Amino acid sequence: MENPKSLRFLSLFDKKVVLLQHYSTKMRIKGLLQIIVCLCFLWLLLPMEMMAEGKDFVVVIDAGHGGKDPGAVGKKAQEKNINLDVALELGRLIKNNCDDVRVVYTRNTDVFISLDRRAKIANDAKADLFISIHTNALPKGRIARGTETYTLGMARADDNLEVAKRENSVILVEDDYKERYAGFNPKSSESYIMFEFMQDKHMEQSVSLARLIQGQFKSHAGRIDKGVHQAGFLVLRDTSMPSVLVELGFISTPDEETYMSSKKGVAALSRSIYNAFMAYKKSHAVAGATSSQASSDNSLGMKVVQTTPEPTPAKKEVKTQENATQRPVFKVQLLSTSTKLSAGSSKLKGVKASCYEENGMYKYTTGETEDYDEILRLKRQMEKTFKGAFIVAFRGGKKMDVQEAIRESRNKK
Repeated sequence: MENPKSLRFLSLFDKKVVLLQHYSTKMRIKGLLQIIVCLCFLWLLLPMEMMAEGKDFVVVIDAGHGGKDPGAVGKKAQEKNINLDVALELGRLIKNNCDDVRVVYTRNTDVFISLDRRAKIANDAKADLFISIHTNALPKGRIARGTETYTLGMARADDNLEVAKRENSVILVEDDYKERYAGFNPKSSESYIMFEFMQDKHMEQSVSLARLIQGQFKSHAGRIDKGVHQAGFLVLRDTSMPSVLVELGFISTPDEETYMSSKKGVAALSRSIYNAFMAYKKSHAVAGATSSQASSDNSLGMKVVQTTPEPTPAKKEVKTQENATQRPVFKVQLLSTSTKLSAGSSKLKGVKASCYEENGMYKYTTGETEDYDEILRLKRQMEKTFKGAFIVAFRGGKKMDVQEAIRESRNKK
């Protein structure tokens, strides 16, 4: 750029050209500086958790209901407020103690968030876990106490179905719920048949976390353990990571309402979920998968073959059978462990089982049939002892997509 003082030696036209060039350069520099300042300002406005590079674990905490949707209502409290108090305290515990974890809330104030939006928040965050927090209730005149934790699936008990119906009914306050949820009617039992055919690929991890949560509710908070269940919750249906829905207690029972609304109750319940989260995270740090242990409660309501299982990989066991037809073969997966079980392990409850290895985990199955209806009946029987048992499918000794196997089985009938 020429010194403006030298302009006296130039023609009038040349002087104008040089001055314009000089002015243009100054404006470009000024504009660039303004852009840089704006970017810096926007960067400072971003929430800290959204900028946390290096966070290698993401947990989404979902406080159920909110805003125009109060959820279940007690004599003094509303579900939406209890859920939010516990969710925020859980998030605070994780943030204060886990530098490698990023916490994302579906809501951190009293606002309404649709069920599909909650799942989208979790998916967009590429979450490793989704924990939805709720408060239970019963019709007037009925009393119950205790905590429950749910994973996605078909409700086998009427009470579990009623819980799912109540929680899913939140969609009725959405103007376009019929379009957004493809005609799903939360009050109709027929709508829940769809969950019969849903196989959550994260089932093992979800059940593992659910059991840990229930264990902590009992040991840390001293609550009644009402167990781990499956039910058709829309908020869990569309999440693409291990997910659970927690019912903290019954707001319809006066003493439980008082407890959940108190600082002591909020602290104990949130600490219980936090303890379970830490145990889950620790157990999955290396293996990347969970050990889905069998429950020690209940007994099979059927005659069980008392044989000693031989933990031989299923690939070797079914190879000749499945290769003969190349048709899908269904089995019921009972549990998985990070170490191979010894012969006659009590964890198999005397059930004749086979073993296959996947992703460093030893997974135990029972039953073998090409008939999906038959394996479904066996699964229901196995659930009485192995909570969280689910169906897997193989073709030629190799694990395959269960939905594809179900379609083939239905089409060939």
